Amino acid sequence: MNLPPRVTDRAYARLAEIARLTGQTRALRVAVEGGGCSGFQYDIKLDEPQADDLVLERAGHRVLVDAISLPFLSNAVIDFSEELIGARFVIENPNATSSCGCGTSFSI
Repeated sequence: MNLPPRVTDRAYARLAEIARLTGQTRALRVAVEGGGCSGFQYDIKLDEPQADDLVLERAGHRVLVDAISLPFLSNAVIDFSEELIGARFVIENPNATSSCGCGTSFSI
């Protein structure tokens, strides 16, 4: 069954922290674009909502997925990871058959 992506508590907490540090409550946009070393790549940035976006929201913090990217992110988990190599938003995507070491490029 195709379900919308799920956003973890850690990802929402990081959005709250970004809002507190910047004084802005912009949404996190997660999109899928062609390209990258594996065929597709994630584009993750702060943005404003558009008319065709799926808006996932908790406590006033929003994650946006556009209609074209949504099928590629079905059942995915949007998380925030803090590791020795750095802190970043990450996507755990069950639709990806392979991904590269950078974590932003994948194939289906």
